[in-house]
Amino acid sequence: MRQLVVVGSVTGAPGVTTTALAVAAAWPSEVDGGVRPVVVEADVSGGDLMIRFGLPAAPSLLDVAAAAGQPHPGSLLGAVGELPFGVRVVAAVPGRGPCREAVRLLAGEGGQRVLLGDDHDRGTVLLDVGRLTEDVQPLLAAADQMVLVTRGGAEPLTHVSACGLDADAGAGRLTLAVVGPCPYSAEEIAHTLGIRQVLFLPWDAKSVAAMNTLKPGALRTTGLRPLPLMSAARTLACRLAGQPGSGIRAGHVDGDCGTEGSGAPLVGGSRTGAVHVPGVEESGT
Repeated sequence: MRQLVVVGSVTGAPGVTTTALAVAAAWPSEVDGGVRPVVVEADVSGGDLMIRFGLPAAPSLLDVAAAAGQPHPGSLLGAVGELPFGVRVVAAVPGRGPCREAVRLLAGEGGQRVLLGDDHDRGTVLLDVGRLTEDVQPLLAAADQMVLVTRGGAEPLTHVSACGLDADAGAGRLTLAVVGPCPYSAEEIAHTLGIRQVLFLPWDAKSVAAMNTLKPGALRTTGLRPLPLMSAARTLACRLAGQPGSGIRAGHVDGDCGTEGSGAPLVGGSRTGAVHVPGVEESGT
């Protein structure tokens, strides 16, 4: 059975799709028997990848959702396409109406069977749900892990505190991925929000540009000097894949899949103590 990882945000557009694609591109090849993860675009607001990469309109998320209603729904792999940098995706069509209905079907029992597969199926599904809504709540409950993407200011972090994911944070299912500049350290965010696993993803125009090009091999994920975003994505991917030595916790860097000195930007600043975010009640980790 496949692992299900939900990637989403509470508010705004902090880069959920970019994060999901980066994690998939940086996924360690030595796990899951070498089976590459699949990014499933399941945003109720509609998809972007089809237009961005010139993908065909079919197969798509709609085909996966249609299979969910069948007595023997089969696998989502029949709707998988491949991006130029080697990431497998199930793209969604543009438009809120059809995508919302497709996500509703995916959230049902049949849809979850399509996503997770049978006992013999291996690999990971990175479910890009965009902004968290009521439509995706059943998928959040079914997920093995969750990556919540946010920006680093006081306002977005306050929204994270108010979103009601305390149980997921306490159970260790939740990783907070903070995108771009942030005035607070990982220790401060973890202490205040009660989230044990906090990771910083840098603004990296070169990675995004390489990701959006149609040239195969343009996105460098490994080597002596990988792109900054891909270095951080590799650390997150290793944590999600359960790689030894890839733990992410406030104030600590374990390296890239157990390799010392990877330089992945997990923590920012060196201050200690709690950050005072307006409207956020302090709590321990």
